[in-house]
Amino acid sequence: MVQRGGYVRAYAGVAVLRERVRRVLPPVVVLFVLAHFSHHLLTALPIPLLPFIRNEFCLDYTRAALVVSAFSVPYGISQLPSGWLSDRFGPRRLLLVGISGVALAGLLVGISTQYALLLAGLALMGALGGGYHPSAPLLISSVVEPSRRGSALGFHMIGGSASYFLAPLVAAGLAASFGWRAPFVGLAIPAFILGIVFYVLLGRRQKAASVGQSPSAPTHADDHEVNWVRLAAFIALSGFLAAALQAVLAFIPLYLVDVFGYSEPSAAAVIALFYSAGLWAAVVGGYVSDRIGNVPVVAVLALLTGPSMVLIGLNSSQALLMGLVLFLGVALYARAPASEAFVLSESPTNHRSTVLGVYYFGAMEGNGVLAPIVGYLVDRWGFTVAFEIAGLGMMAVALVCTLVVVRTTRRSRASHARR
Repeated sequence: MVQRGGYVRAYAGVAVLRERVRRVLPPVVVLFVLAHFSHHLLTALPIPLLPFIRNEFCLDYTRAALVVSAFSVPYGISQLPSGWLSDRFGPRRLLLVGISGVALAGLLVGISTQYALLLAGLALMGALGGGYHPSAPLLISSVVEPSRRGSALGFHMIGGSASYFLAPLVAAGLAASFGWRAPFVGLAIPAFILGIVFYVLLGRRQKAASVGQSPSAPTHADDHEVNWVRLAAFIALSGFLAAALQAVLAFIPLYLVDVFGYSEPSAAAVIALFYSAGLWAAVVGGYVSDRIGNVPVVAVLALLTGPSMVLIGLNSSQALLMGLVLFLGVALYARAPASEAFVLSESPTNHRSTVLGVYYFGAMEGNGVLAPIVGYLVDRWGFTVAFEIAGLGMMAVALVCTLVVVRTTRRSRASHARR
């Protein structure tokens, strides 16, 4: 009887633990982690493979940057119509296009033989990829409590982070043996299949639990309470942070090859260090934002990123350089769940995906614009000056936007206190 009672208590303890885990991490969030992984299998390839692509097509730094922009500019632009379409027609079909459609476009990139065809394939991949991000956070936020929204969105980031961490390692090995096209072709097939599987599984969940077609995550904001100045300043802060980080990151492999003498495969593998931060920093960032607020997390990371960019250009120690690359990865990923949670909670109820589309548009389109500028600066004055200008610009934007967000927040609180 004593042994049986112990089994009963143990089973009850497991049941309680399982219920707590389900509250923090519902099964649908796990499903979206897999979807996020599939979405980014191909989008993670252009930057680590850039040295290989540059060598084949004999590109200067400016034309090499266009390889990044060919994907990132359409990717950013497509966020706007995708958010609008998700609000009106539901996200499931857009998510399919954002995973399997990207895989098919990546296959076209892998079989391209000319520079112009390469750019066209990357542009198509970016245009089709816009359906994922404006749709996924809204669905996730609809099945978790507002107090755990940052943590859930942080877990979701693990899927994309795993892709960005693994893809450079796999790509470097395949590219060294079979050329830079092999990773695109080899990863496009499983990504396409995973997109179909996710589409079917999500459809089954929608039928069983009515989740996803018209989500309405709880929020304190409505059409009459939205502080548009604060929301716009925050989107500008987080978006510029993401854009500047990715624009600088695009030149890290070339910097390592041309300044530190790394081989192309070794330089590509270093990018995995940057993306490894996403395996844990997003979860930590989401958890911290649930405790202290979204704005402090993003503001502190933005204010620290500028000096880090300047140090990359001035630094001659490889160990310190690796540490700075890792910190930039932490800044990118810890920022993401805090930013998504803020945008979802501050946006009008019926337009959350649309506002998320604007948010992602700014971050991704900004990367497409900034990358060629950084490339031009490298061509004209070298890596050190380019990274210094990027860092100083980041510091200026971070300071101005943070002040605007803080001031508008104080005014809003004072206004509510007088009511």
